[in-house]
Amino acid sequence: MSASTPAWRFLVASASAPYRRSGRFALHFARGKLRWDPVFRYLIGHGLIAPRARVLDIGCGQGLLASLVQAATAQARLGAWPAEWAEAPVDAHVTGIDVAASDVSRARKALGQQAEFVCGDMRRTDFPSADTVVILDALHYVSIPEQDEVLVRVRAALAGGGSLVLRVGDSASWPGFAISQWVDRIVAFARGGSLRPRSGRTRSEWQSRLLALGLEVTSLPMRTGTPFANVLFVGTVPAKETRP
Repeated sequence: MSASTPAWRFLVASASAPYRRSGRFALHFARGKLRWDPVFRYLIGHGLIAPRARVLDIGCGQGLLASLVQAATAQARLGAWPAEWAEAPVDAHVTGIDVAASDVSRARKALGQQAEFVCGDMRRTDFPSADTVVILDALHYVSIPEQDEVLVRVRAALAGGGSLVLRVGDSASWPGFAISQWVDRIVAFARGGSLRPRSGRTRSEWQSRLLALGLEVTSLPMRTGTPFANVLFVGTVPAKETRP
């Protein structure tokens, strides 16, 4: 699946359209982010969001993942879902948490009741039980001890099974990590957020932390087409812990 695939471009257009209600910035940000950020294509193309899954999107921004899930559901029901893609995330329900009130407002205006959005700090907001927890480019905004506390609470939310999908920067990979920190500062300012990037870890340090939580971990670079040093981790609760 590439950014230029007609089916992907159609899906991006469908997922971006609701942001017309949230203003020009929200619309253009959605179009650019969904089309060119490889993580969204990977999530959909590899089925990391299962049908009817309860999804917790921590650091959800303006709700792009929720909008993508809704657009994918509609496209699949029209019979237009490509056979070579993984199963569509039909009827997955997304709960998004973000500290930026402006982003949460854009998400609510765009999607209405199609998803639930909570304006809150991930360090203090309760996490509901989830089948999949997604954290994309958010943990580096808090300190390392705070990152660990968030991850422990995520692990508890996944106690009945499921997986954590986590994208982070590899602080050992320069200059990509430095570029991503710089870009994040600019984006945070443009979106009206008060947080700035603070803490990074190396790829091996992230992996060790997830393993220590009892997750089965796979990882791969997630920076295709970008200058960043991003890594995607998928941490799965072992099958023996999954409730019937």
